[in-house]
Amino acid sequence: MRYRFFTRRFARGSQSAVTGLDPNRDWLAFAERHAVGTENYVNGSALALPFAAGGFDLVMAVTALCFIPDQRLALAEMLRVARRRIALGLLNRHSLLYWQKGRGGGQGAYRGAHWHTAAQVRELFAGQPVRNLRMAFSIFVPGGGWIAQQLESVLPASLPLGSFFVVTADVV
Repeated sequence: MRYRFFTRRFARGSQSAVTGLDPNRDWLAFAERHAVGTENYVNGSALALPFAAGGFDLVMAVTALCFIPDQRLALAEMLRVARRRIALGLLNRHSLLYWQKGRGGGQGAYRGAHWHTAAQVRELFAGQPVRNLRMAFSIFVPGGGWIAQQLESVLPASLPLGSFFVVTADVV
């Protein structure tokens, strides 16, 4: 369900067209009922994206790659349809959240998720048509609260211990 949240969130703040993708038609129907007006939703698979090559300026996937068994193929498809940039939100195996929710196959919404390491991400991108691969980390203390918010404001995004990390790259 998170992807629908992010698709709507991106659409709400954008003057550009925003497209969400999911293989589940029921989830797409839910997303369409809750649309903010500028996004559209498409049925399809990340392993064979139903879009033209270079059809999007930016391709973004927030934790979706964590639930796709053939991540390399899904990444290649995202890069195929991206004209300029790609951004991925991934779950970090070296985080407190992993220890709380990810071990042993995961709990709740994290069940079955792949928790990445920075080394795995670099390996995933190796040989792909990208440059300027960057990673930044956030949500170091899951659960929020005042203390967590204070820590988040002072911890560097380069510290590879955040629950969530963003990977960006330019498409060549």
